[in-house]
Amino acid sequence: MSHRAHLFSLRPGHALIEACRHEPYGRKHLLKDVLAGITVGIIAIPLAMALAIASGVAPQYGLYTAIIGGFVIALTGGSRLSISGPTAAFVVILYPIAQHYGLGGLLLATLMAGGLLVLMALLRLGRLVEYIPEPVTLGFTAGIAVVIAGLQLKDFFGLTATGLPEAFVPRLLALAGHLPALHWPSLLVAGLTLVIMLLWPRLKTGVPPHLPAVLLASLLAMLLNQQGLGIDTISSRFSYLLPDGSSGAGIPPVLPAFTWPWLQPGPDGSPVGLSVQLLRDLLPGAFAIAMLGAIESLLCAVVLDGMTGKRHSANSELLGQGIGNLIAPFFGGIPATAAIARSAANVRAGGVSPVAAMVHALVVLAGLVLLSGLLAWLPMPAMAALLLVVAWNMSEAPKAVHLFKTAPKGDLLVFLTCFSLTIVFDMVIAITAGILMAMVLFVKNIADMTRIVNITQHERMVPAALPAGWEVYKINGPLFFAAADRVFSELTLLVKECRGVVLYMDAVPVLDAGGLSALNRFIDVCRKQGTEVVIADLQFQPLKTMARSGMTPIEHSLSFHSTLKEALNYVRPGNTAVA
Repeated sequence: MSHRAHLFSLRPGHALIEACRHEPYGRKHLLKDVLAGITVGIIAIPLAMALAIASGVAPQYGLYTAIIGGFVIALTGGSRLSISGPTAAFVVILYPIAQHYGLGGLLLATLMAGGLLVLMALLRLGRLVEYIPEPVTLGFTAGIAVVIAGLQLKDFFGLTATGLPEAFVPRLLALAGHLPALHWPSLLVAGLTLVIMLLWPRLKTGVPPHLPAVLLASLLAMLLNQQGLGIDTISSRFSYLLPDGSSGAGIPPVLPAFTWPWLQPGPDGSPVGLSVQLLRDLLPGAFAIAMLGAIESLLCAVVLDGMTGKRHSANSELLGQGIGNLIAPFFGGIPATAAIARSAANVRAGGVSPVAAMVHALVVLAGLVLLSGLLAWLPMPAMAALLLVVAWNMSEAPKAVHLFKTAPKGDLLVFLTCFSLTIVFDMVIAITAGILMAMVLFVKNIADMTRIVNITQHERMVPAALPAGWEVYKINGPLFFAAADRVFSELTLLVKECRGVVLYMDAVPVLDAGGLSALNRFIDVCRKQGTEVVIADLQFQPLKTMARSGMTPIEHSLSFHSTLKEALNYVRPGNTAVA
């Protein structure tokens, strides 16, 4: 398929179809996908649980997301090697929704976001993500990372503080006030996890660092809890109730069951219900989930294209993400999107097609059913430390430092605005403000590129002298609303005492309605003061714009010429013809 077809194609299962079509899928490919899927599935189990907890719901819902969302998106999406599931970027959006509307409200918001993603795919909006400037994406991802890190401090230090404010800064101040009461055993477990996470990669074993970190931290927590030191674990914090009436601590060892999202519990424990008002209240959050899901999944696909040399279909990927997020909530799945770290691990493990992501989902399913008893022993401080490292990795601090060293001041302003607004308010406000600011700065920069130069004395362009009172000005750059007013205002002052002026416009690629209006005002002023305007060498777009507006030559006031030479011959003595 051609590159252009990849850009605009839209079909379910695009990535799977393309993988099987261009490389006949055989036993060798299946073996590679199975091994890669097992590797990523093992990585995903503790991450999915930690991200669900950080999002304000029980850990099994993160596993359900990786199972259902991960499988469906791989089956229907447009990126061959993307691994989808819960991601850290969503935490700052999902946590407030879970606190205000409970699990049921969060699942409804996920369902609505899935519908929005499908709509974006149908409208072929997949490539629009490319127009989000890098300072905007760096700013809000760094801000999200800081917020995620702040949410982990309570469990990292083993604090028992309750009723903490939701806003980041007040929450941080409240936690600081509780620091004297930190729980040293919890801090010891969290510290061990963090040290192993940071040092393990130096061994170059190929084993993901969070696996030995979580394993050793769990062993330490078990030993300390045997001494009665009270380190919080998944089994001590979470419990479940099965449909048959049986209950237990930790994670239910059963398959995710179909349940209508609106029958799931709200903040008070009763079914959240379904109403127009509730959907209206959830719409801003759903929109934020859809936008972030689109950005994350397509950025991940671009990264994977760079790693593999393959091409993804942006619109098909949006469609797959939408379908996955439409189906997952009926099985307890919270928002899913492509995870860059897990997808990169899939590539490094040898995955060749979406089958690897499907195997990853089945491995998570097996972990849920077979290992739920062991997973219940995972200590909460270790989960917090794990997410602190995830937050640091997603912050892309090296890129931010490089931006500060090399980027123009305008880009730094956009970055700092998005970063601070994400922390103080939320991601939607940050992205909106950042994009608007970036657009204004872009328009300003383009407008500043438009220049006027007096070339009357330029011997190569104007080889012979002109009559007294005539000037030649060359305009360089686009004449749109932001630039045209400035350019023609300057020209009005420069030609105030002139008999005539030649506007050499061969370097003007664009003339918009604002530019045309400014040009008309300039011509009117010149006509009133007796200055003739001669326009030379128009490019196609400005010429077309002037023709559509009905602009025509006016004897002794306005004329048009195809070349500068023709215009100069016109203005020399003895030549009074109007072009």
